[in-house]
Amino acid sequence: MPHISIKLYPGRTEEVKQDLAEKTQAFLSETMKMEPKYFSVTIEEIEKEDWDKEVVQQIKEDTLYIKPNF
Repeated sequence: MPHISIKLYPGRTEEVKQDLAEKTQAFLSETMKMEPKYFSVTIEEIEKEDWDKEVVQQIKEDTLYIKPNF
C-alpha cells in the first residue's frame, strides 16, 4: 500500500519503464513521507486503438484528480 498503476501506449524500452517506476516510487515516498518499500508500481501498455475502451471508459470520475485532455 499504496499501489500505482501507469497505463501508456506501447513503445518504451524496459529500461525507460523501470526508470519511470523507480522515479514514481521515489517521488511518492518523499511526498507521502513513507519508505519506498511500501509502494508498488505497475506499467501496462495499451494499444492506441484500445485506449478508449481500456482506459478512458474505465476512469471513475469520483476518484479522478486530474482530468486528461484526450
